[in-house]
Amino acid sequence: MPIRQPALRRGEDSYLIRPYALTPEERQERRLQRGRGRALWLAVHGVDAGPRWIHRVEVMG
Repeated sequence: MPIRQPALRRGEDSYLIRPYALTPEERQERRLQRGRGRALWLAVHGVDAGPRWIHRVEVMG
């Protein structure tokens, strides 16, 4: 009985990439989101650590 070779798969056809592997852009965006969330949490508790830029406008602190 001959040994069958498995069919080659294209990268687009499989889910071999881990869903938690992020591109550098995604990693940067998540880092910025965490910073904004942290600033909001601190503001709720009365600490002014805010983001320095809101809607691309620099906020003076």
